[in-house]
Amino acid sequence: MLSRFRSHVIAVAILTAAASSLDPRPAEAQASTRTSLGLFRGDSDVGRPSVLGPGKVQYDPSSRTYAITGGGANMWATSDHFHYVWIKVSGDAALEATIRFTGTTPSSGTPDPHRKACLVIRQSLDSDSPYADAATHGDGLTSLQWRDTKGAVTHEVQTDLVRPTRLRVEKRGGFVTMSVATGTEPLHPAGGAAKLQLTGDYYIGLAVSAHDTTRLETAEFSRVVLSKLAVVSGATTLVSTLETISLRSRDRRVAYVVRQPERIESPTWFPDSSRMLYFNTRGRLYRVQADVPGRPLNPQRLAVPQEVPLGLHADIHGGHGVTRDGRLWAIGDETSTSNGTLSSVIHVVPAAGGVARRVTGPGRSYFHGWAPDGSRLAFTGVRGGNLDVYTIAADGGAELRLTTGPERDDGPEYSPDGEYIYFHSDRTGRSQIWRMRVNGSAQEQLTNDAMDNRFAHVSPDGKSIVFLSSEPGAESGAAFRDVQLRVMTLATRAIDEIAQLTGGQGTINAYSWSPDSQYLAFVSYQVAQER
Repeated sequence: MLSRFRSHVIAVAILTAAASSLDPRPAEAQASTRTSLGLFRGDSDVGRPSVLGPGKVQYDPSSRTYAITGGGANMWATSDHFHYVWIKVSGDAALEATIRFTGTTPSSGTPDPHRKACLVIRQSLDSDSPYADAATHGDGLTSLQWRDTKGAVTHEVQTDLVRPTRLRVEKRGGFVTMSVATGTEPLHPAGGAAKLQLTGDYYIGLAVSAHDTTRLETAEFSRVVLSKLAVVSGATTLVSTLETISLRSRDRRVAYVVRQPERIESPTWFPDSSRMLYFNTRGRLYRVQADVPGRPLNPQRLAVPQEVPLGLHADIHGGHGVTRDGRLWAIGDETSTSNGTLSSVIHVVPAAGGVARRVTGPGRSYFHGWAPDGSRLAFTGVRGGNLDVYTIAADGGAELRLTTGPERDDGPEYSPDGEYIYFHSDRTGRSQIWRMRVNGSAQEQLTNDAMDNRFAHVSPDGKSIVFLSSEPGAESGAAFRDVQLRVMTLATRAIDEIAQLTGGQGTINAYSWSPDSQYLAFVSYQVAQER
């Protein structure tokens, strides 16, 4: 993911030569298609067309504009139905266009608000093929959508921008991303990424689906640019995306996306109905209001992050969290010691404002979780060079050490009933999820698989835990690697994967469940070329 990229527009002659070598049709048919379709080599109905007949495409070479008419039930779930204008390519590529809906047939009746005009990357022309697309809908919703294996269910990341006019879909390695723009502004990352493994040559092109088998919809694609992406040296920057995900549908929605060298980290959900998310970056705590997938966008939401005044002048890091009643914050920050070195300490700060009170004493301490009644907090402490789990009263005092081995025991968090503390430990060789009684007794291993599992968070209803998984061997502090969000149902110990992304340190370090146990917040990362 740290590879650096630049793109250049593929000349039509190069695309033509490449397409001819891949196209099995006679040369006469290829030449005719090249004349009528510009950059592309074919057009097809994928899946079942409208009952009104097949789709079609009209290409205006003078303006390099495509008017595509498509029918079909939808592009979603386990199969897709749409009209597709395509070319086969290999390697990494990107496609961008300005898109608008221009017509509907029949003229009577109402087009479906979920009709789609898309930039599509697809393994095959089968209706259940793996694919990813940048899709704008008739009602203005715009999403990165994908099906990662043949016949699997489609998922999406919904952007926080309503009705963008220009879209870009980009495949780099095993990930597909989307960029958006409105008006004359430059394209910028929409946030989120789809993990998609394609083999050999694949299709890339323009698509329209009516989302209604009794209609045909037309969309115009103008200023279409097809680019080949090559690895080069050059300055890059980080794109951090704060997202929410539905535990039921696995769909995701962007709450905030930013391009800056410093990552944003450790989202936590305020325990009320405001959908306010808090995160840290650049040594400060910020808040932003989230929309959640499956619900209408709120045009009045707090979309630009606000800094949260804490009365601290230190360097805040990812160890922060609020009590379940929303009264107190625990804040981890880097404070200079008398000899000039930095040491992480924990302060407690009233959420309504007031004086910050230091809780932990000497030694590095990293906050992770509040007791349900707010009387104590759990943290990881480095004492004598060893990393262990501790608890301490909210007003300070003696530390209670709960783990004593030489291994790394980290990420402690109370269960909602106050009976257990969950944590991760590498005492068996790989980092796995454990739990114990709040006095440190009855330590029990919950996961035991080939993954490294970290940062377990218990849902407010006490039924599930979410945790972060990665291939073994990655450093615990690494922020840029392929990771999975996985959920364990505590009653059965069954584990389900809910998302694949680029992440790690900062993705879910803090408590990230919504108060109703229906959604999670997390941060994903991308590396983008500086402009």
